[in-house]
Amino acid sequence: MSDHSSSSPPTISRRALLGTAAAMAATPALAEECRIGPPPHEKGAKVWMDMDQVELDAAFEQSVYAPMVAQFRKRFASSSETTRRRLGPPKRLAYGPTPVEELDVYPAKSAKAPIFVFVHGGRWRYGQAKNYAFPADLFVNAGVNFVALDFVQVEAANGDLRPMVDQVRRGIAWVYKNAASFGGDTRRFYVGGHSSGGHLAGVAVTTDWQRDFGLPADMISGGLLMSGLYDLKPVRLSARGKYIKFDDDMEQRLSSIRHLDQLRAPITVTYGTFETPEFQRQSRDFAAAVKAAGKPVELLEAPDFNHFEMCESLGNPYGPNGFAALKLMKLA
Repeated sequence: MSDHSSSSPPTISRRALLGTAAAMAATPALAEECRIGPPPHEKGAKVWMDMDQVELDAAFEQSVYAPMVAQFRKRFASSSETTRRRLGPPKRLAYGPTPVEELDVYPAKSAKAPIFVFVHGGRWRYGQAKNYAFPADLFVNAGVNFVALDFVQVEAANGDLRPMVDQVRRGIAWVYKNAASFGGDTRRFYVGGHSSGGHLAGVAVTTDWQRDFGLPADMISGGLLMSGLYDLKPVRLSARGKYIKFDDDMEQRLSSIRHLDQLRAPITVTYGTFETPEFQRQSRDFAAAVKAAGKPVELLEAPDFNHFEMCESLGNPYGPNGFAALKLMKLA
């Protein structure tokens, strides 16, 4: 994987960014829900923005804001099993040499169909493609090939996110190069991800595909970034820094908001108002930065959805992410 640390971020003045953020807030953002932390007079030293360490750690711990996380994970798995009973087992294909470098393809029923590559979340620590099959019903029924990637988990990579990013990029490149083998149309090639998968998808859409893989620079037709993270600085300062061995290179190279010069696809950024304040802020700030850079972006705020409900909504054509995916692909 090429070193992106030398890439210069686009020149965007603070005035332009704030002006764009104000313009995007023409429809006011709903109140952030469930703020966690001590009373103002008991707060500790500020660690990030106005948050002390307790608040910052909570802002990256979804169970604090969505305590039924275990139930959601079980439902993702059981719903995915139901999807496989309807659609049949996926094509399980290898995109690399190690056992984890495989992906599931749920093919559309027609030839030369669009492709949607999905990158699952799980704090960079958890998750398997087989448990994120449930959105395949929506995509296959809409005439789209649905591809779910597997990739190394951060602790298996000794706390380094770079091997994970490398695998996700290579997996996406493999799908593009081998699309004809499952009837895919690379002229309609979309990438999406949720949570830490939203972070990985953000890195993917800001990749120099021509330089790093010899593929068309504009190979990605659109990106759906759901409840993701686009600046790793506050993540590094949070409790997640205990299992991710951040360094300056990792923070710089894998913060997609710092590489908008490489963004060539229109993107949709989504989040729910019952998500943590930091996940909400990062989505708004990333969309504002993309708009300030003069690139096409749509920001979707879903009232009353928590982090895991946003993921689940990808399988619902009337849910915020399902509808956003169809709209991005011009199928809504």
